Amino acid sequence: MTTKTILFAALLCFIIGSVSAQEKDLKANTSQEINKASNIANLLNSQTFEFIANTAFPTSGSPKNLVGSGYSVTFSPEEIVSNLPFYGRAYSGMALSRDKGMRFKGKPENFTIVNNKEYQVNTIVNDEGNTYEIALSVSESGFASLSISSNDRGVISYQGEVLLSSKN
Repeated sequence: MTTKTILFAALLCFIIGSVSAQEKDLKANTSQEINKASNIANLLNSQTFEFIANTAFPTSGSPKNLVGSGYSVTFSPEEIVSNLPFYGRAYSGMALSRDKGMRFKGKPENFTIVNNKEYQVNTIVNDEGNTYEIALSVSESGFASLSISSNDRGVISYQGEVLLSSKN
């Protein structure tokens, strides 16, 4: 009987210790998530951040992996600089040799950031006679979806993440 009592006590201690460790891990993870969400909010409210593209989603065609390619869009109140590839349909008569992708820069107009479960960033950039409408959705974890439409190309979407701009 004492062997059963000792085994029962050891099992009980093991269970209580395991539950306590899980509660500590849960509290630590929750605290990290709150800190990350707060950092994303501060980053977006500063209006100075960078979207790093991981995948391109053309309107027609298969997704394109962009990991490690250095494709990005840098946002600031003074200027938005896009260095993204374009896969899709062009509406103007530009030759393939002159295709510059979704590379443009200009002062953002109507730069708005709204927080509804996800952050929504919207702006318009004019560059070399073309108008680019930019819509960025950012989760509290920093993962983001970017959609760009222009007057001479089809809409294209990208997925990636938002980080502190390395150009600051």
